[in-house]
Amino acid sequence: MKTEFKAKFLQHVAKKRKEEGFTLIELLVVIIIIGILSAIALPSFLNQANKAKQSEAKQYLASINKGQQAYYAEEGDFINDIEKIGNLGLGIKTATGNYTYTLGEAEVDGKNGANAWTKNAVSGLNYYVGAVYLTAAGNALTSQTILCESDEPSTDAEAAAPEPPGNAQCEDITGYTTAL
Repeated sequence: MKTEFKAKFLQHVAKKRKEEGFTLIELLVVIIIIGILSAIALPSFLNQANKAKQSEAKQYLASINKGQQAYYAEEGDFINDIEKIGNLGLGIKTATGNYTYTLGEAEVDGKNGANAWTKNAVSGLNYYVGAVYLTAAGNALTSQTILCESDEPSTDAEAAAPEPPGNAQCEDITGYTTAL
């Protein structure tokens, strides 16, 4: 009888080894852990995507500001019409998948200047305003630039950023801070 018991026990052990696998509870635990990790990582990933899109606006406005400074040094005036942005020699688009760019006039302390600002094509992105203006440096005029960022991201992709006033202080443009 003992040998029969041993044989059945060995058969049972061999059968058990063939049927090994994951239980439903083990699979559910793994799925729950993956869900928690993705819930933590997804908002962070989406935030990084928006930061990348916003860096486009900062780069474009900084390029426009530098182009305006160079154009002023050569021509003695700023470009205030978006149709003439090609005269800056930058080779940038006036509209991308994320932003549309606009140029305008500015006056700071009674001196000429130029504004450039964004209109969002995608909701959730910040607005940006760039300005180039002249300041007194001793007996001569020198150009200065500033780049301002909205404090609040847009909720409507079609809404236009408020047109910047004729000064170059971000704090004077409601809801804007200096963008670095």
